[in-house]
Amino acid sequence: MPGGMTYDDAYAAWQRDPQAWWASLADGITWENRWDKVFDPSQGPYGSWFTGGSLNTCYNCIDRHVAAGRGGQPALIWDSAMTGRIENFSYAEMQTRTAKFAGALAQLGVDRGDRVVIYLPMVPEAAVAMLACARLGAIHSVVFGGFAAAELASRIADAKPKVIVSASCGLEPGRVIQYKPLLDAAIGLSSHKPDACLILQREQSPCALTPGRDHDLREAEAAGKPMDCVTVAATDPLYILYTSGTTGRPKGVVRDNGGHAVALWNSMQMIYGADAGDVYWAASDVGWVVGHSYIVYAPLLRGCTTIIYEGKPVGTPDAGAFWRVIAQHGVKVLFTAPTAMRAIKQQDPEGKLLGAYDLSKFEALFLAGERCDPPTAIWAADLLQRPVVDHWWQTETGWAITSGFRQFGLFPFNPGAGGRPCPGYELHAVDDEGRALDRTESGNLCVRLPLPPGCAPTLWQNDDGYRSAYLADFPGWYRTGDAGVIDAGGDVSVMGRTDDIINVAGHRLSTGAMEEVLASHVDVAECAVVGAKDELKGQTPIGLVVLKAGVNRPEREICAELVSLVRERIGPVASFRDARVVPRLPKTRSGKILRGSIRRIADGESVPVPATIEDPAALDEVGRALAR
Repeated sequence: MPGGMTYDDAYAAWQRDPQAWWASLADGITWENRWDKVFDPSQGPYGSWFTGGSLNTCYNCIDRHVAAGRGGQPALIWDSAMTGRIENFSYAEMQTRTAKFAGALAQLGVDRGDRVVIYLPMVPEAAVAMLACARLGAIHSVVFGGFAAAELASRIADAKPKVIVSASCGLEPGRVIQYKPLLDAAIGLSSHKPDACLILQREQSPCALTPGRDHDLREAEAAGKPMDCVTVAATDPLYILYTSGTTGRPKGVVRDNGGHAVALWNSMQMIYGADAGDVYWAASDVGWVVGHSYIVYAPLLRGCTTIIYEGKPVGTPDAGAFWRVIAQHGVKVLFTAPTAMRAIKQQDPEGKLLGAYDLSKFEALFLAGERCDPPTAIWAADLLQRPVVDHWWQTETGWAITSGFRQFGLFPFNPGAGGRPCPGYELHAVDDEGRALDRTESGNLCVRLPLPPGCAPTLWQNDDGYRSAYLADFPGWYRTGDAGVIDAGGDVSVMGRTDDIINVAGHRLSTGAMEEVLASHVDVAECAVVGAKDELKGQTPIGLVVLKAGVNRPEREICAELVSLVRERIGPVASFRDARVVPRLPKTRSGKILRGSIRRIADGESVPVPATIEDPAALDEVGRALAR
């Protein structure tokens, strides 16, 4: 990409000739065979990228950097606040480990196209196992460590893995989570049984191995015969990642090898301004899409040093944990969820703990996972004195739909907005009939087909399910399921899922807009607004707020101020008359607020405990608050 190119130049160049644009970027990847077609519209639900091409993703992540003479550079840093351990792995060491781990899998019968389920905590072996699968041409499916047995069982039954890689336990502040009983129960529930399991024995709580099925992971890796990289088609699956919140058959998002490598390699510099040798940290979990894309694959494709962090933003040991990691490892870019910043802000609102750390190498903070409320974005920007960039993407897309772009010069700071469409995405708000709306009009955010490289080409063995879930509602478009608006300057504001747009007496109102108002109150750390059933108006909004540490004012007084604030900024049409204080909000382990569960509680429905929830007690607290 030519130096000095602006965002407008880049976006226009992509629009003029999308295939030439992506073909030029694909030169950043090492191919065994170049493609016949950059894009083939005849394959799959909407087409396929780089058909006829072949490569190996593990080779592009590890081996080619060793071959280029950078084997001594750190590839991965494991920073475990839970154990107090820090370990560094060079690219050469990662090559050895992935080759031998691939040998261990091959010894258990894993071959190209076979599936391997990975059910691990935030340990180096998670990345090694993923890359070893890619090395063999096998397809991995990572399940978030600690998921309930029934959820794990449904994924095992759908993916039908030959081998499962797991651990004896995971570590959380104040508790040890026993993984092995969950794994055994899941295998018992599943209609499919794996041939073997590799178990990482952690010293905090070793487990008994099932004879004939289970093998000690470290012993198997040590004995593994090093395997070379297996060439696969660009269109072959790299992994399956099951999305949360589905019923019936699990929804397994598929990622291909070729388009994924090209898109992620490009995104590291274009979006984040990170290149070979830079230290990049995505403070997420390998079980989520952020962990797949930006803990493991993208940083290593680009030749960066990536960090696997086993800890929390607060409590391990305090709200300065992130600043400690950035300073200690010379992090250039941090990518995390808004909820992490809100947690730090709630515990240390004045940012006093930051003063103990040298952040001189730190250049930018990127946020995603859910929309960042403007007060939190402004707080982080003021505290860090660095660019704070909110960007928007999904499990299905694998990388950002909208963002700011460090390669082109960042846009003016616009708290609440998620940036502008990345080259590759033609994004519009459309009405319920699928007509593209003018800028400043809110609607269903949709991407005109085809989707760019890196996006999910289909669901696992379910093309029809992919079409019905994403393509059928608005023919010619990919339906994101999010509602939002593109302003006159091109900035995109995502106001929440389309089911978070509530209908109050015939008025379509955004709960995200109300949350933005509540979050601006000086005493509020974080909040959620949901629409509850109302016989007269259809729905009425209810706000739940968590107060900052040290706030001692009467809750009734604060709630009255919040109601007045919404009335003042949005107007009486919002019918916002109910705000309540809770000690915490129920969230998934990835930090997303469980608004659907809150809404069902407000409507008086029974609410099963979601498998993805961080702390089930938070649901009870919401129930008590709404019953007051």
